[in-house]
Amino acid sequence: RGLAVIVLSSRDAEADRVRALEIGADDYVTKPFSPKEIVARVTAVTRRMNKPTSRDSSVEIAPLGARLRVNLETRRAQVDERSIELTRVEFDLLALLLSRPGFVFSRPTIIDEVWGEGFALSDRTIDSHVKALRRKIVEGGGESAWIETVRGVGYRSQEDLLS
Repeated sequence: RGLAVIVLSSRDAEADRVRALEIGADDYVTKPFSPKEIVARVTAVTRRMNKPTSRDSSVEIAPLGARLRVNLETRRAQVDERSIELTRVEFDLLALLLSRPGFVFSRPTIIDEVWGEGFALSDRTIDSHVKALRRKIVEGGGESAWIETVRGVGYRSQEDLLS
């Protein structure tokens, strides 16, 4: 949490840039670059990371018309106006994914953020919690596709951030 990754590389192929961003890099810069450009990119990434999610501590996405909302203060999740009953782990997982829409969270990062650093869990445990979370979102009127699997890496939420 709070760690930004900017890749500085001489590899400028599109596949290299896409792969780095898919596995969690916040930015990708190829040689040659100037120190001023690096400072500007670090400033931009830091600004995005420190941006508050909203005034009432809630996050929403609306990728397919319906809205998925998580209120961090009341620990409530809703699809449109319909409440979704989540366990603590499911809520924390959903809040994490929505905290940075489009960002790919690796399974080890999910474990550290949801359960705590040093907690030993298998990948299947994470997958089971994501499956249960998707099921509850669908039962609430949402879409399971709102949480995307990034094969071999982890998970991300849709990028259509509203607030």
